Amino acid sequence: MSESIVDEAVRVLRAGGVVALPTETVYGLAAAIDRPDAVRRVFAIKGRPANHPLIVHVPSVADLDRYAAGSRDALERLAQRFWPGPLTAIVERTPAIPDVVTGGQSTVGLRIVDHPLTAAILARLGGAVAAPSANRFGRISPTTAEHVRDDLGADVDLIVDGGPSQVGVESTIVDLTGEVPAILRAGVIGAAALGDALGAPVVTRAGGAVRAPGTLAAHYAPRAPLVLVAAEGIAAEAARRGARGERVGILTLPADSAAAARALYATLRALDADGFDVLLAALPADVEVNAALRDRLTRAAAAASPAT
Repeated sequence: MSESIVDEAVRVLRAGGVVALPTETVYGLAAAIDRPDAVRRVFAIKGRPANHPLIVHVPSVADLDRYAAGSRDALERLAQRFWPGPLTAIVERTPAIPDVVTGGQSTVGLRIVDHPLTAAILARLGGAVAAPSANRFGRISPTTAEHVRDDLGADVDLIVDGGPSQVGVESTIVDLTGEVPAILRAGVIGAAALGDALGAPVVTRAGGAVRAPGTLAAHYAPRAPLVLVAAEGIAAEAARRGARGERVGILTLPADSAAAARALYATLRALDADGFDVLLAALPADVEVNAALRDRLTRAAAAASPAT
Protein backbone atom coordinates (compact mmCIF):
# COMPACT_ATOMS: atom_id res chain seq x y z
CA MET A 1 0.00 0.00 0.00
CA SER A 2 1.31 3.45 -0.93
CA GLU A 3 1.53 5.69 2.13
CA SER A 4 1.97 8.69 -0.17
CA ILE A 5 -1.43 8.22 -1.85
CA VAL A 6 -3.09 7.76 1.56
CA ASP A 7 -1.50 10.99 2.79
CA GLU A 8 -2.46 12.85 -0.38
CA ALA A 9 -6.09 11.67 -0.25
CA VAL A 10 -6.40 12.72 3.40
CA ARG A 11 -4.86 16.10 2.64
CA VAL A 12 -7.32 16.74 -0.20
CA LEU A 13 -10.33 15.62 1.84
CA ARG A 14 -9.36 17.75 4.84
CA ALA A 15 -8.90 20.74 2.53
CA GLY A 16 -12.46 20.37 1.26
CA GLY A 17 -11.63 18.53 -1.93
CA VAL A 18 -13.42 15.71 -3.73
CA VAL A 19 -11.66 12.37 -4.10
CA ALA A 20 -12.62 9.27 -6.07
CA LEU A 21 -12.03 6.27 -3.81
CA PRO A 22 -11.99 2.55 -4.61
CA THR A 23 -14.36 0.18 -2.83
CA GLU A 24 -15.19 -3.48 -3.27
CA THR A 25 -18.51 -2.53 -4.90
CA VAL A 26 -17.87 0.44 -7.22
CA TYR A 27 -15.69 3.55 -7.06
CA GLY A 28 -17.11 6.34 -4.89
CA LEU A 29 -16.93 10.13 -5.19
CA ALA A 30 -16.02 11.19 -1.67
CA ALA A 31 -16.18 14.36 0.38
CA ALA A 32 -15.64 14.72 4.12
CA ILE A 33 -19.04 15.11 5.79
CA ASP A 34 -17.80 18.03 7.88
CA ARG A 35 -17.11 20.00 4.70
CA PRO A 36 -20.59 20.90 3.39
CA ASP A 37 -19.23 22.81 0.39
CA ALA A 38 -17.34 19.71 -0.71
CA VAL A 39 -20.47 17.60 -0.34
CA ARG A 40 -22.35 20.11 -2.51
CA ARG A 41 -19.60 19.76 -5.12
CA VAL A 42 -20.22 16.01 -5.19
CA PHE A 43 -23.86 16.67 -6.08
CA ALA A 44 -22.82 19.22 -8.71
CA ILE A 45 -20.16 17.02 -10.31
CA LYS A 46 -22.57 14.13 -10.63
CA GLY A 47 -25.57 16.26 -11.62
CA ARG A 48 -27.40 14.56 -8.78
CA PRO A 49 -30.66 15.97 -7.32
CA ALA A 50 -30.03 17.58 -3.92
CA ASN A 51 -32.81 15.52 -2.29
CA HIS A 52 -31.20 12.21 -3.34
CA PRO A 53 -29.25 11.13 -0.21
CA LEU A 54 -25.63 10.03 -0.10
CA ILE A 55 -24.22 6.96 1.65
CA VAL A 56 -21.84 7.76 4.50
CA HIS A 57 -18.73 5.59 4.79
CA VAL A 58 -17.44 5.38 8.35
CA PRO A 59 -13.93 4.31 9.38
CA SER A 60 -14.88 1.51 11.79
CA VAL A 61 -17.61 -0.04 13.92
CA ALA A 62 -16.21 1.91 16.87
CA ASP A 63 -17.34 5.12 15.11
CA LEU A 64 -21.03 4.19 14.90
CA ASP A 65 -21.88 6.10 18.09
CA ARG A 66 -20.90 9.31 16.29
CA TYR A 67 -23.30 8.80 13.39
CA ALA A 68 -26.13 6.39 14.33
CA ALA A 69 -28.85 7.52 16.76
CA GLY A 70 -31.39 5.47 18.67
CA SER A 71 -31.26 1.72 19.25
CA ARG A 72 -28.33 0.09 17.49
CA ASP A 73 -29.02 -3.57 18.26
CA ALA A 74 -29.94 -4.53 14.69
CA LEU A 75 -27.18 -2.36 13.25
CA GLU A 76 -24.56 -3.94 15.46
CA ARG A 77 -25.73 -7.45 14.53
CA LEU A 78 -25.34 -6.67 10.86
CA ALA A 79 -22.03 -4.90 11.44
CA GLN A 80 -20.63 -7.94 13.23
CA ARG A 81 -21.61 -10.23 10.35
CA PHE A 82 -21.14 -8.13 7.23
CA TRP A 83 -18.77 -5.19 7.87
CA PRO A 84 -16.49 -4.35 6.31
CA GLY A 85 -18.46 -5.36 3.24
CA PRO A 86 -21.10 -4.54 0.62
CA LEU A 87 -23.97 -3.63 2.94
CA THR A 88 -25.50 -0.22 3.68
CA ALA A 89 -27.78 0.11 6.70
CA ILE A 90 -30.27 2.97 6.98
CA VAL A 91 -30.65 4.22 10.54
CA GLU A 92 -31.63 7.41 12.36
CA ARG A 93 -28.77 9.90 12.15
CA THR A 94 -27.02 12.00 14.76
CA PRO A 95 -26.35 15.77 14.38
CA ALA A 96 -22.83 14.87 13.19
CA ILE A 97 -24.32 14.19 9.75
CA PRO A 98 -25.54 17.41 8.10
CA ASP A 99 -28.75 17.83 6.11
CA VAL A 100 -26.84 18.28 2.86
CA VAL A 101 -25.71 14.65 3.03
CA THR A 102 -29.15 13.15 3.63
CA GLY A 103 -31.32 15.37 1.45
CA GLY A 104 -32.95 16.68 4.61
CA GLN A 105 -34.02 13.26 5.91
CA SER A 106 -33.61 12.26 9.55
CA THR A 107 -32.08 8.97 8.39
CA VAL A 108 -28.73 8.06 6.87
CA GLY A 109 -27.23 5.07 5.09
CA LEU A 110 -24.01 3.90 6.77
CA ARG A 111 -21.37 1.52 5.42
CA ILE A 112 -17.86 0.30 6.16
CA VAL A 113 -16.05 -0.51 2.94
CA ASP A 114 -13.90 -3.58 2.37
CA HIS A 115 -10.95 -2.08 0.52
CA PRO A 116 -7.51 -1.66 2.13
CA LEU A 117 -6.67 1.69 0.52
CA THR A 118 -9.94 3.39 1.37
CA ALA A 119 -9.97 1.84 4.85
CA ALA A 120 -6.51 3.31 5.45
CA ILE A 121 -7.58 6.71 4.13
CA LEU A 122 -10.66 6.85 6.37
CA ALA A 123 -8.67 5.69 9.40
CA ARG A 124 -6.07 8.41 8.79
CA LEU A 125 -8.79 10.99 8.13
CA GLY A 126 -10.44 10.09 11.44
CA GLY A 127 -13.93 10.78 10.15
CA ALA A 128 -16.59 9.79 7.66
CA VAL A 129 -17.04 10.65 4.01
CA ALA A 130 -20.18 10.90 1.90
CA ALA A 131 -19.62 8.97 -1.29
CA PRO A 132 -22.04 8.07 -4.08
CA SER A 133 -20.74 6.26 -7.16
CA ALA A 134 -18.11 8.25 -9.07
CA ASN A 135 -20.02 8.78 -12.33
CA ARG A 136 -22.56 11.17 -13.82
CA PHE A 137 -25.98 10.70 -12.26
CA GLY A 138 -27.99 7.84 -13.76
CA ARG A 139 -25.12 6.47 -15.83
CA ILE A 140 -23.12 3.24 -15.59
CA SER A 141 -21.25 2.97 -12.29
CA PRO A 142 -17.42 2.85 -12.42
CA THR A 143 -15.49 -0.25 -11.37
CA THR A 144 -12.00 1.00 -12.30
CA ALA A 145 -10.11 4.26 -11.89
CA GLU A 146 -10.09 4.60 -15.68
CA HIS A 147 -13.90 4.57 -15.72
CA VAL A 148 -13.85 7.52 -13.30
CA ARG A 149 -11.39 9.42 -15.49
CA ASP A 150 -13.54 8.77 -18.56
CA ASP A 151 -16.69 10.02 -16.83
CA LEU A 152 -15.53 12.87 -14.62
CA GLY A 153 -12.11 13.91 -15.89
CA ALA A 154 -10.71 17.03 -14.26
CA ASP A 155 -13.84 17.64 -12.17
CA VAL A 156 -12.35 15.41 -9.46
CA ASP A 157 -9.42 16.68 -7.37
CA LEU A 158 -7.83 13.23 -6.94
CA ILE A 159 -8.51 9.71 -8.19
CA VAL A 160 -7.14 6.89 -6.03
CA ASP A 161 -6.49 3.80 -8.16
CA GLY A 162 -7.22 0.70 -6.11
CA GLY A 163 -7.63 -1.74 -9.00
CA PRO A 164 -10.86 -3.24 -10.31
CA SER A 165 -13.78 -3.49 -7.87
CA GLN A 166 -14.09 -7.08 -6.62
CA VAL A 167 -17.89 -7.13 -6.18
CA GLY A 168 -18.81 -4.91 -9.09
CA VAL A 169 -22.36 -3.81 -8.15
CA GLU A 170 -23.50 -1.41 -5.46
CA SER A 171 -24.12 -2.46 -1.87
CA THR A 172 -27.34 -3.96 -0.60
CA ILE A 173 -29.33 -1.25 1.20
CA VAL A 174 -31.41 -2.38 4.18
CA ASP A 175 -33.70 -0.01 6.06
CA LEU A 176 -33.60 -0.63 9.82
CA THR A 177 -35.91 2.25 10.79
CA GLY A 178 -39.25 0.45 10.39
CA GLU A 179 -40.95 -2.33 12.29
CA VAL A 180 -39.65 -4.90 9.77
CA PRO A 181 -36.17 -4.60 8.18
CA ALA A 182 -36.57 -3.97 4.46
CA ILE A 183 -34.20 -4.24 1.50
CA LEU A 184 -34.50 -1.07 -0.58
CA ARG A 185 -31.77 -1.92 -3.10
CA ALA A 186 -30.65 -5.42 -4.02
CA GLY A 187 -27.00 -6.37 -3.70
CA VAL A 188 -24.91 -9.47 -3.26
CA ILE A 189 -26.06 -9.82 0.36
CA GLY A 190 -29.63 -11.10 0.18
CA ALA A 191 -32.66 -11.26 2.44
CA ALA A 192 -31.90 -14.77 3.67
CA ALA A 193 -28.43 -13.83 4.95
CA LEU A 194 -29.71 -10.61 6.53
CA GLY A 195 -32.59 -12.42 8.19
CA ASP A 196 -30.23 -15.05 9.56
CA ALA A 197 -28.00 -12.36 11.09
CA LEU A 198 -30.94 -10.46 12.58
CA GLY A 199 -32.92 -13.50 13.69
CA ALA A 200 -36.00 -11.93 12.09
CA PRO A 201 -37.66 -11.80 8.66
CA VAL A 202 -36.42 -9.27 6.12
CA VAL A 203 -38.66 -8.04 3.31
CA THR A 204 -37.93 -6.30 0.02
CA ARG A 205 -39.70 -2.99 -0.46
CA ALA A 206 -40.04 -0.44 -3.25
CA GLY A 207 -41.03 3.10 -2.31
CA GLY A 208 -41.92 4.34 1.16
CA ALA A 209 -41.01 7.35 3.26
CA VAL A 210 -37.25 6.71 3.29
CA ARG A 211 -35.40 7.79 0.14
CA ALA A 212 -32.33 5.71 -0.69
CA PRO A 213 -29.60 5.90 -3.34
CA GLY A 214 -29.89 3.88 -6.52
CA THR A 215 -33.60 3.17 -6.20
CA LEU A 216 -34.96 5.24 -9.06
CA ALA A 217 -36.88 3.20 -11.63
CA ALA A 218 -34.42 4.30 -14.32
CA HIS A 219 -30.71 4.16 -13.44
CA TYR A 220 -27.29 2.64 -14.35
CA ALA A 221 -27.90 3.43 -18.05
CA PRO A 222 -25.62 2.90 -21.03
CA ARG A 223 -25.84 5.48 -23.81
CA ALA A 224 -27.40 3.02 -26.24
CA PRO A 225 -30.89 1.78 -25.36
CA LEU A 226 -30.81 -1.54 -23.52
CA VAL A 227 -33.63 -3.92 -24.44
CA LEU A 228 -34.44 -6.96 -22.31
CA VAL A 229 -35.36 -10.03 -24.34
CA ALA A 230 -36.07 -13.64 -23.38
CA ALA A 231 -32.86 -15.63 -23.76
CA GLU A 232 -34.32 -17.88 -26.44
CA GLY A 233 -35.40 -14.84 -28.47
CA ILE A 234 -32.18 -12.83 -28.53
CA ALA A 235 -30.84 -14.23 -31.81
CA ALA A 236 -34.10 -13.57 -33.63
CA GLU A 237 -34.39 -10.05 -32.19
CA ALA A 238 -30.79 -9.28 -33.18
CA ALA A 239 -31.45 -10.53 -36.71
CA ARG A 240 -34.65 -8.48 -36.97
CA ARG A 241 -32.96 -5.29 -35.86
CA GLY A 242 -29.88 -5.96 -37.98
CA ALA A 243 -32.07 -6.38 -41.05
CA ARG A 244 -33.35 -2.84 -40.64
CA GLY A 245 -29.83 -1.45 -40.39
CA GLU A 246 -29.25 -1.24 -36.64
CA ARG A 247 -25.87 -2.10 -35.12
CA VAL A 248 -26.79 -4.57 -32.36
CA GLY A 249 -24.67 -5.48 -29.34
CA ILE A 250 -25.56 -8.48 -27.20
CA LEU A 251 -24.69 -8.38 -23.50
CA THR A 252 -23.20 -11.74 -22.53
CA LEU A 253 -22.19 -12.35 -18.92
CA PRO A 254 -20.67 -15.34 -17.09
CA ALA A 255 -23.10 -17.93 -15.74
CA ASP A 256 -21.70 -17.55 -12.22
CA SER A 257 -23.59 -14.71 -10.50
CA ALA A 258 -20.55 -13.28 -8.68
CA ALA A 259 -18.47 -13.24 -11.86
CA ALA A 260 -21.38 -11.71 -13.77
CA ALA A 261 -21.71 -8.92 -11.20
CA ARG A 262 -17.99 -8.13 -11.46
CA ALA A 263 -18.24 -7.96 -15.25
CA LEU A 264 -21.57 -6.16 -15.69
CA TYR A 265 -20.64 -2.48 -15.71
CA ALA A 266 -17.31 -2.91 -17.51
CA THR A 267 -19.07 -4.93 -20.23
CA LEU A 268 -21.80 -2.30 -20.64
CA ARG A 269 -19.12 0.37 -20.93
CA ALA A 270 -17.24 -1.65 -23.56
CA LEU A 271 -20.41 -2.08 -25.60
CA ASP A 272 -21.08 1.65 -25.32
CA ALA A 273 -17.57 2.40 -26.56
CA ASP A 274 -18.20 0.28 -29.65
CA GLY A 275 -21.03 2.61 -30.68
CA PHE A 276 -23.89 0.13 -31.00
CA ASP A 277 -27.35 1.49 -31.80
CA VAL A 278 -29.05 -0.89 -29.37
CA LEU A 279 -28.00 -3.45 -26.75
CA LEU A 280 -29.87 -6.69 -26.11
CA ALA A 281 -29.74 -8.64 -22.85
CA ALA A 282 -31.60 -11.45 -21.09
CA LEU A 283 -32.37 -11.36 -17.39
CA PRO A 284 -30.73 -14.17 -15.41
CA ALA A 285 -32.94 -16.64 -13.55
CA ASP A 286 -35.18 -15.13 -10.85
CA VAL A 287 -33.32 -16.50 -7.81
CA GLU A 288 -31.85 -14.61 -4.86
CA VAL A 289 -28.21 -14.80 -6.02
CA ASN A 290 -29.22 -12.98 -9.20
CA ALA A 291 -31.30 -10.27 -7.49
CA ALA A 292 -28.70 -7.51 -7.89
CA LEU A 293 -28.05 -8.34 -11.55
CA ARG A 294 -31.75 -8.42 -12.37
CA ASP A 295 -32.27 -5.13 -10.54
CA ARG A 296 -29.45 -3.30 -12.37
CA LEU A 297 -30.43 -4.63 -15.80
CA THR A 298 -34.08 -3.73 -15.28
CA ARG A 299 -33.25 -0.17 -14.19
CA ALA A 300 -30.72 0.25 -17.01
CA ALA A 301 -33.32 -0.88 -19.55
CA ALA A 302 -35.82 1.61 -18.12
CA ALA A 303 -33.27 4.43 -18.32
CA ALA A 304 -31.63 3.82 -21.68
CA SER A 305 -33.17 5.50 -24.70
CA PRO A 306 -31.92 7.18 -27.88
CA ALA A 307 -32.51 10.54 -26.24
CA THR A 308 -30.10 9.77 -23.38
